[in-house]
Amino acid sequence: MDSTLPESWRVFFWDYDFASLRQEANRECVIGRMLSHGTWDAIAWTRNTYGDAAIREWILRHEGRCLTSEQLRFWELVLDLPSGAVDAWIAVPERKIWEGTGSA
Repeated sequence: MDSTLPESWRVFFWDYDFASLRQEANRECVIGRMLSHGTWDAIAWTRNTYGDAAIREWILRHEGRCLTSEQLRFWELVLDLPSGAVDAWIAVPERKIWEGTGSA
């Protein structure tokens, strides 16, 4: 059975039909949302549920999109992400607009 998400996470998925979200069926969405907006407890749950390998694959596949520079540096250390790739993702001009550090 594909489990539902913890009720306390409803706030993170305000733009979804929360009752219809499932751990496995929506894993891409859940991992991304928890990495970008989750609390430490939510991130711990995500790591325990999906594993670090799945989180690492998600970050690599999405090239760090939706994560701040600080979040990327954290995951670079924790998951041994390739520093050259992380440097390149952080250097993307569009990221500076979203992070308020300049213009593209």
